[in-house]
Formats: sequence, structure tokens, C-alpha cells
Amino acid sequence: MHPRPSPIAASLYTLRDLNADVIILHGPHGCCFRTGRLLENDGVRVVTTAMSENDFIFGASDKLEEALREVEELFHPQLVGVVGTCASMIIGEDLREAVNNANIPATVLTVESHGGLSEGDNTEGAIAVLEAAQREGVISSEETERQSKMLKQATFIEKTRGMAQGKYIAPSYGDDKEKVAQELLTAFEKGEKIALVLNAKKETSYLFADILKVPFKDVYPENTATVIANLDLETGLPRIRQHAQNIQDELDKEGLKLDIITGGLDEYPVTGEKAVEFLINENFDLVVVAGVPHALPIEKLNTKSIAITDGPRLVEPLKKLGYTWVVTELDAHAKTLGTDKIVASDFGTVLRKKIDN
Repeated sequence: MHPRPSPIAASLYTLRDLNADVIILHGPHGCCFRTGRLLENDGVRVVTTAMSENDFIFGASDKLEEALREVEELFHPQLVGVVGTCASMIIGEDLREAVNNANIPATVLTVESHGGLSEGDNTEGAIAVLEAAQREGVISSEETERQSKMLKQATFIEKTRGMAQGKYIAPSYGDDKEKVAQELLTAFEKGEKIALVLNAKKETSYLFADILKVPFKDVYPENTATVIANLDLETGLPRIRQHAQNIQDELDKEGLKLDIITGGLDEYPVTGEKAVEFLINENFDLVVVAGVPHALPIEKLNTKSIAITDGPRLVEPLKKLGYTWVVTELDAHAKTLGTDKIVASDFGTVLRKKIDN
């Protein structure tokens, strides 16, 4: 019942992950305004054809052709994405015909995405980009199939375990971070067996990886936590692999090692299961899961647990799944777009202050 991410926004983010130089939104200038502005921080030029009322009746192919030529003149891009919106797709605009007429030298991916695509699942917008990239020879059919499978699994998780379960979920800011931080530090002090699990999504991993940088080992050298993370360097689109590399490089400089790598940053729908396969046999006293904690079947573990999420509407579902405590990190995308370094999290900041005191 409550608003969900749009397939159009998912198309924009996926084009970003393909390292598109420019994205043209064929629709009104306000469509996906916030997403477009945020992606500029990641080095992607996002422009719009600014369709108006007359265009909704008579069409705006000429505006799209003009935008393509202007993009070529201004930016000389190698890869361009043209993304449909509700307005242009409802009236049946032919994106490919406009691209052929403009005839710019760049590779251009045309993506017929809109807010009501299929069942309205945001992942359908990402799949549409992957299929367009395959058609133009940008990625292989095998990569398209792998990523589409992951995206469909992500939708399944959201509909069965997350915020897309069909009912209204009131936003919540979770448990008090000070109290949860004290519970975690007390567990270290008591010598309890602790696992830190990063099961994060794409660039938001820069925020959720911050829990791994908290100096627990300096304060409790006799009690080293086991670290599990979905930071495989060989999996995913170029930008996604680079995120994993950047985080691993930063952890290496801090002398922090990963004990288990469960998969890549775009495999978060399944890497939670892989983490539990390891955790279930190790009798941990406390498990901390950061990123997309509802993709990890915490109900299979008989232990205390902390979920760190960026979704206020995920607090209630996470509690129902069995997490003992849930803390929220707000504006994860806004804080991590455009960075190539781990970003201080609110929960990590609270932990560091307690350690320093």
C-alpha cells in the first residue's frame, strides 16, 4: 500500500552500473528528479526531454532526437541510455526510431521503462536495461541471465520478507542505537563469539561496511569477530566490482581480513543464505547483519542478532523475522553516491564514541 521504488529509477541505477556516460529521460522534467540529481554525483550526466501537455497528445520524438544530438555535442559520450517514462510509454513513443534518426556515434541503449511496468516491481526496470545492453552487445547473454535471476530473487525477498508484502507498514527508526551499541560491546567484553556479516547492495556497501572498520580488535584483542562479506571481486558489472575492490583495499590497509566471502555485491538476495550455511554450524552468541538483513534467514539461527538496515519500513518485518535488535541508517544512497571510500555510519559513530569513552 505504501510507495515503492520505481522501475524508472532502477533503470537509471542499472545504466549507471554499466558506466553509461549520459542518460536521457524521455518524459516530463520532474520525472525521477531526485534520482537523476543524485546520479550526477556518481559522474553520470542525466538530462530530460521535458515533455509537456501538447507532447502527451501529439508525441515528442523530435524532442528526443534533439536531445540526442545535443548530448553528443556537449559530452561526446560512448554509452548513452534513453529511458522511457510513464508519459512517453503510455502514448507509445518509438525510442529506437528516434535514436536511428538522430544517428549519433555513441552506443545507445533504449529502455522502455515506466512506473506500471509488469507488476510495477522496480527490478523490472533493471532487467529492461540488461536486456537492452545484451541486444547492443554491451554485456553477454550469460550475464543478463545471471543478473535477471538475482533481481527476480530480490523481488521475491521483498514481497515475502521485506517492505513489499502488500500491507501498510508504518516507518520506524528502530531500537535506540546507544543501547544496541552497548549490547554489542558487552558481548565483546564477555568474550562471546561474534560474527559481523556484510550482506549489502551495490554502493550502499560503503556505508554498511563501516561496522567492519570499528576498532573492536584494538579494544578486545582477545576476542576477534568473524567477518563474512559479499565482496567478491570477480562478480558483477564493472562499477559493482570496483566498489568491492575499493572496500577490500580499505579494509586491507586497516589490517582487517575477510574470513568468508559469500559472493558479489549484486548477489545479496542469495549471499545471506550462504552466510547462514556457515553460521549455523559455528554456534555464535551474537550475529550482526548489515545491509540487506532480511535476505539472511536469521530464523534459522538460535542466537542474539542485530540488523542494520536503511529502511524505516523494514524495522517491523525484521523484528518479525527474529532479529533481536534493529537499527536504521537513513539516506544510504544519498550518502554513498559519488564516493569510493567507506562512509561513517550512524551506528558506527555511536560505537566509536562509546569505545573512546
